[in-house]
Amino acid sequence: MASADVDDNAEIGAGSSVWHLAQVREKAVLGRDCVIGRGAYIGTGVRAGDNCKVQNYALVYEPAVLEDGVFVGPAAVLTNDTFPRAVNPDGSAKSAADWDAVGVTLREGCSVGARAVCVAPVTVGRWATVAAGAVVTRDVPDFALVVGVPARRVAWVGRAGVPLEDAGEGTWRCPRTGELYIEEHGHLREAGQSTEDNA
Repeated sequence: MASADVDDNAEIGAGSSVWHLAQVREKAVLGRDCVIGRGAYIGTGVRAGDNCKVQNYALVYEPAVLEDGVFVGPAAVLTNDTFPRAVNPDGSAKSAADWDAVGVTLREGCSVGARAVCVAPVTVGRWATVAAGAVVTRDVPDFALVVGVPARRVAWVGRAGVPLEDAGEGTWRCPRTGELYIEEHGHLREAGQSTEDNA
């Protein structure tokens, strides 16, 4: 889109689109078939895998990493400053040299809902879902559905994104796909996968 602001030093993968008023900063890397919505911001050096969707007015600050198939909802924010201040203790204006950016990591297939905030440094696990308006202040396990402020796990979700049904004896079933998942020690894995496969 001609009205988008894409730095010449950003890398945009084949089939990806950057919509009206979005900004993609220098050294950002987008994989194939990504969609960056209207007014979204992708910070310097942010890395996104293939098939990611960053919806309208979402803010993805460096050094965030988005793995393949990640969804970031409208107006969601991935922060990068643990102790934000506009000025130093002596009152002088802070510059980039006065702080160390810390990033949010979004693992494969996870979703961050509209107006959710992920407070760096946190990792949202594979295929997890952060509900709209949630504030994530600690890591989210794979396949977890987290809600609220601060975000807490209320259910498990599968690859289809819908809450799983308890099938008994630590087994969970996706009502949409029929896929089975195994819960062990507070973590969920796909049936047929060992815990090492998710490491």
